[in-house]
Order: sequence, then structure tokens, then C-alpha cells
Amino acid sequence: MSSILNYHFINERLASSGQPLVEEIQSIADARYEAVINLAMPYSPNVLEDEGFRIISLGLDYYHIPVPWEAPTQAHLQRFCALMQMLAGHKVWVHCALNYRASAFLYQYHRRVLGLPDEQAKAVMLPEWEPDEIWQAFLQIQRG
Repeated sequence: MSSILNYHFINERLASSGQPLVEEIQSIADARYEAVINLAMPYSPNVLEDEGFRIISLGLDYYHIPVPWEAPTQAHLQRFCALMQMLAGHKVWVHCALNYRASAFLYQYHRRVLGLPDEQAKAVMLPEWEPDEIWQAFLQIQRG
């Protein structure tokens, strides 16, 4: 798993990463993840055009919420949080192109839905990432 781009283990039921390669999708399935959520755009770097098919063919559920890098919205976040709530109790892998979008969305989910304090919610984010102004604003979105 550690070879997957910007892999971040969060807990026994949740991990995040950048775009997995074809051969790495099998390792996600082998680790008994039950669902994959992709937040990358269809034109993101290294995108796998048949990712959904590959994941579903391995017996996992696949969800795609395309989030433009320059314009993440409250609506994207609401869809993501609803999906995460629906998948509560399942082993979930969340990814985007580099694990930046995924980190921000997981932070917001842990803060808004699970009610974790800010510092605990920040622990789900990729530690190396330094959000730009757009993503700083996204991280500040309150319930709405």
C-alpha cells in the first residue's frame, strides 16, 4: 500500500491516496476495502479511464464525485458527506489525483459530520500538503 501515491492510512476502515495505478487497484481489493470514492476530475493527471470498471470487477463499490481543483463547492461536500454516511461501517478508500482534494474532504467530514475537534480532524489530512487560498477557504466552510 505504501507504494501508492501519497498513501495515507487513517484507521482500519479508512485510507486515502493520490491516483492509484492499475496494479495498485488490486492491492486495495486485496486489503479488503469495500468501496472506492474518486474525487478527481476525468482529466486529472494519470487518470485511469476505466477505473470504475476495474474496481467494480474486483467486487468493490465505486463512486465518483468529480471536484474541479479550482472550484470545490458546498454541494460537492454535501454529496461526499452523505456518501460517507451511507458507507459508515464499511472499509473505504478515498482518492483524487494527489490526495489533496481527498484530504480536504475527509477533514471536513470528520469535523462537520463526526464532530471531531479541529486538530483531530487535521490528522486525516496528508501531512505534506499545504493548501492554497482556494483550499484554505474550502477548509473553512461551515455547516450550511
